[in-house]
Amino acid sequence: MTDTVFLGVGSNVAPTRNIAVALEELDAAVTLRRISTVFRSAAIGFDGADFLNLVVEARSALAPGALHRKLREIEYRHGREPSAGRFAPRHVDIDILLMGERQGTIDGVELPRAEITENAFVLAPLAEIAPALIMPGQTHNLEQLWHRYSKQQTITPIEFEWRGTLLPCPSIPVAGTRA
Repeated sequence: MTDTVFLGVGSNVAPTRNIAVALEELDAAVTLRRISTVFRSAAIGFDGADFLNLVVEARSALAPGALHRKLREIEYRHGREPSAGRFAPRHVDIDILLMGERQGTIDGVELPRAEITENAFVLAPLAEIAPALIMPGQTHNLEQLWHRYSKQQTITPIEFEWRGTLLPCPSIPVAGTRA
């Protein structure tokens, strides 16, 4: 079974380079479909450099736990310390936000991820690439959730180029099938 999956991608350590690296790694691991605008935001929960964040839509045949492990492998290869706390600088941070219609804790993965509605740097790019999507457990679509969002978090869209294309990239030609 292949699922549509939405992944949050972020970095605040050499973020321009590391976001590009993360996208390359993801392109090898899943079938990328859409990429949002990249947003700059302040670190939350600790004093640190600003983050660059975006959301990608992809297709994957991996189960939630297997996909989570693959994403952690990517993070570890690119500087994430296994013992790093939740609120710490990140070379590459990749989180599963949504995976098909799955809801609840599956293979240790919380779906949908709670931070979707808590953080502007997740909700805005997700609403940008999937505005009509209604998440499991919600009655409003992502665009409506974004318009109702009331927390005071500043995010700034930035110009970001990947593979010669200025993001956002509303659709990516599918070159083949990946797990």
